[in-house]
Amino acid sequence: MFKKFSFSTDIAGQSQLKSSVQRAIRTKLQEQYPMLEAVLEELIPKKTPIVLIKGHEHISFLSVNGEILFFQHFDGPYFPTLILLHKYPDILPKLQVDRGAIKFVLSGANIMCPGLTSKGARMDIDLPEGAVVSIMAEGKENALAVGLLKMSTEDIRKVNKGIGCDNIHYLTDTLWKELVPL
Repeated sequence: MFKKFSFSTDIAGQSQLKSSVQRAIRTKLQEQYPMLEAVLEELIPKKTPIVLIKGHEHISFLSVNGEILFFQHFDGPYFPTLILLHKYPDILPKLQVDRGAIKFVLSGANIMCPGLTSKGARMDIDLPEGAVVSIMAEGKENALAVGLLKMSTEDIRKVNKGIGCDNIHYLTDTLWKELVPL
């Protein structure tokens, strides 16, 4: 999604959201990420305005105090940025890929079922198709990608071939490079 992205060229505009829209977004985030509830007030204080940044290609970003926290494609789910995920690693369920998959994930490849079921990989919890997940790597501490499951973890174990998870946002993509200060 972010192979070629730049805030200087790919942003159409931005606007501060009305308080009713902010409440609706907070509610949607709480529904989508129940584990976020403990830190939601710290992330998005009630009196702090949320700025919606609209990009080309139907991508929008939620910014609070100048920091981009979430992004959304069309009306799909909100995805946390990797920077937010590194600060609060427990807001998403985790899947772990084996060492062999790391270089492919960091190149933007989707995560294949065998990369999630092999010896070094882990899928500890059952998740439905369409769940937003944190992609961890064998032997690494921080998430290397944010993914969207193409099939349930149960089906990934059964089928064990094809794409199991779409790679939505990964370390070294252009969004990561735009958000991380040098």
